[in-house]
Amino acid sequence: MTNITIKRALLSVSDKAGLIPLGQALTRHGVELVSTGGTARALRDAGLAVRDIDDLTGFPEMMDGRVKTLHPVVHGGLLAVRDNAEHMAAMAEHGIGAIDLVVVNLYPFAATVAKGAGRDEIIENIDIGGPSMIRSAAKNHAFVAIVTDPGDYRELITALDAENGALSLELRRKYAAKAYAATASYDAMIAGWFASVDQNEPFPDTLTITATRAEVLRYGENPHQQAALYTTSGAAQAVQVQGKSLSYNNYADADAALDLISEFRDGPPTVVIVKHANPCGVASASTLKSAYLQALACDTVSAFGGIVCVNQMLNQETAEAITAIFTEVVIAPDADDAARAVFATRKNLRLLLTGDLPDPARSAMTLKTIAGGYLLQSRDAGRLGELNVVTKRTPTEAEMADCRFAWTVAKHTKSNAIVYAKDGSTAGIGAGQMNRLESARIAAWKARDAADKAGWATPRTIGSAVASDAFFPFADGLLAAVEAGATAVIQPGGSIRDDEVIAAADAAGLAMVFTGMRHFRH
Repeated sequence: MTNITIKRALLSVSDKAGLIPLGQALTRHGVELVSTGGTARALRDAGLAVRDIDDLTGFPEMMDGRVKTLHPVVHGGLLAVRDNAEHMAAMAEHGIGAIDLVVVNLYPFAATVAKGAGRDEIIENIDIGGPSMIRSAAKNHAFVAIVTDPGDYRELITALDAENGALSLELRRKYAAKAYAATASYDAMIAGWFASVDQNEPFPDTLTITATRAEVLRYGENPHQQAALYTTSGAAQAVQVQGKSLSYNNYADADAALDLISEFRDGPPTVVIVKHANPCGVASASTLKSAYLQALACDTVSAFGGIVCVNQMLNQETAEAITAIFTEVVIAPDADDAARAVFATRKNLRLLLTGDLPDPARSAMTLKTIAGGYLLQSRDAGRLGELNVVTKRTPTEAEMADCRFAWTVAKHTKSNAIVYAKDGSTAGIGAGQMNRLESARIAAWKARDAADKAGWATPRTIGSAVASDAFFPFADGLLAAVEAGATAVIQPGGSIRDDEVIAAADAAGLAMVFTGMRHFRH
C-alpha cells in the first residue's frame, strides 16, 4: 500500500489553531468530517458539515466527555487492516466504517500544571481517548494517517492538494513516528508530575525524560561527532539576537557562565569569562566595564575566544571593551541600543539576552550519561552558611569578602579547584587537576603570568584569599598558597589531617575558615 485516499477524517483537538483551514481543505476534497465536542462546534460555526461522534458510534458522549471515542466503531475503523479479508468481514458484520485520517492533539496537561491548578483539575486534564486514538492510528499507518502537530497542517494540505486527496506512505510513516513521540512525551510529563509533585519523589523507580528538539547543531564537541539541542521547556533560557548559530561547545560554556553569573544576580556589576566550561576570570566592580577589564586581566590568553557573561544591562563602553578581542558569545540580561550597535559590527559574535537571570538557589536536577545508564542528582545549590574560623587569626573584613568571592567562583570550577581572589577579582584559577597541589601551583603561576602581561610589580595573589572546593588532604597545597602570597583561606575542612593543615596555617600567620560543605564539580 502506497497512497491512500482520505474519505473520512476524525478530528478532535484541544488546540484549535489552524483547524478551520484544515477542515476547509478536507471538505474541498470530499472528505467526511467526524468530530467531537468543541472541535465539532468550531467546524460547524465555520460553516462546515460535521458528523458528531455519537452519531457514528450510536452512543452519546458521557461521563463529562470521558467516554466518547473509546468505542469499537472508532477503533475498529482505525485498526482494521484493509487488505485482510477477515478484518473487512468483521467491519461489514458490525457496521464499522473505515477512518482514514485522525487529527488529534491532547488535553493541555503541562499548561494546566504550569498555571498552578489544583490536583483535581490536573487529573481531569489527563487525556485518555486522544492517546488511544493516536496509538491505534499510528500502529495502522499502512492504511491510516495520524496528525498530532498543528505545525504539520500546512504540509498535510499541500500533500492532499498535490495527490488529489491522497497521502503517501512516506508521509504517513513520518506522522506515525511523530505521533508516538507525542504520546511518549505526554505520558512522561504525567509520570514526572506524579513522581515529583504528587508523590514528592525526586528519584522514581522509572525515570521518564521528555524533551523537544530545538536545533540540529553543526557538530558535537568535535567535528566528527553529531549533536542536537533539546529543550525541556520549549524555550531556551536566552534569546539569541545576533551572530551565527551556537555550537555544542558554545551551549555547554554558555550554560556554565550563566550558572556562575546567577550567583551575582543581585550583586554589584559583575563579569564572568568562561572557557571550556571553567571560569578564567571573574570580577565585581563599580562599573561593568571595570569589572570586565579586571576579569580579563586574570587570564588574557584563555579569554580569547571565550564566553563573556554579565549580570547587568550592557552599555556601549562595556561592549567596546569586550569586542576589543575575539569573543565567541556574550550573555546579558539586556543590552541598550548603543551596545547592540557595537556588537553588530562583529557579525559572527553571538549575543544572547536572558531577561531575568536564573535563581542561584533554584531546585533542579542534573543528568549525566554513563555506559549503560544515567546518573541523576540534584543541582549544587549549596550556599555559604556560618563560617567556622579555625586559626588563631580571624580574617579581616576585606579578607572575608575575598574568601566568599573566591569560594563562589571555586564552586563553579572543575575539581580539583583552587581560586585566588583579591578585591573582588580572581587573581589566579587552577582547574581540573588530578591533585590539589598542582591546582594551587597552576593558579599561582597563572597569576604571575597575568602580572607580567599587565606590567604589575607583583601578582594579585599577594594578599589574596584562596578557596579550595574540597579539603586540603595535606598541608602541601596550603603551603603552595602561602608561597603565592595568600593571607586567608576558605575550605570545607573534614580531612583526617585538618589539625596538620591548621597548624601550618597558624605557622604562616594565615586566617582560615571552614565551610563544612564541599563543591566537587566533575
